[in-house]
Parts: sequence; C-alpha cells; structure tokens
Amino acid sequence: MKTLGFIALFAILGATSRYLQALIVARIAGGPFPWDILSINVLGSFAMGFLFFETLERITISPELRTGLLTGFLGAYTTFSTYVFGALHLFKHGAWFIGGAYLFGSVALGLVATAFGAWLSRNIARG
Repeated sequence: MKTLGFIALFAILGATSRYLQALIVARIAGGPFPWDILSINVLGSFAMGFLFFETLERITISPELRTGLLTGFLGAYTTFSTYVFGALHLFKHGAWFIGGAYLFGSVALGLVATAFGAWLSRNIARG
C-alpha cells in the first residue's frame, strides 16, 4: 500500500508538471511543431536516465519512494501515447515532414538525453 501511495502522490505531481510545462512551452514556442510535448519527452527521458542510476547506485531511498518517483512522477509526466497522438495530428493535417521530424527527433533526442542522464549520474564529481 505504501508503494501505491507514493505512485499516486507523485503521479499527481508529474501530471501537473507536464500540464504546466506544456502551457509554458506552447506559449513561448508556438507554431505547428509540438515543442511542448517534445520538451517533455526529452526532459523526462533525461530525468529517467539520471534518477534511475542516482537512486540505484548513489542515493539511498526506499524502494517504495523510488517506484513513486520513477513510475508515478515520470510515468505521469511523459507519455508515449501523447507523443504518437501529436504525430498523428500533424500527419492528418498534411504536415508530413514536420510529423516525421517530430517522431525522429523525439526518439533520437530521448535516447541521447537518457544516455546523458545516466552518464552524468555515474560521472558527476561528488564532493
């Protein structure tokens, strides 16, 4: 029950963070390209790579809290279904190049961000 409580609590925070970031980025960037969702996917991928190893190898937290952070917060913060829906919307409106760039960019930048987060976690100088 403790794990479910952490997941629920952090899911509320993750979903709220996602919504607020989407509003801010959409307002700043505008245009047809879904910069808001791309920024969420990239930042969420980085956070997953970083926090996964930080909470596994460096920071001692309970398994329940770790699951709450990774599954609850990041699970609610980044969603693949929204990513695909954004691409579908672009394709339906004839924006094939932008849709393809969005799909490829999300995957490529997500992989790079996840690897960078993992690398940073393992190589950060501890003082």
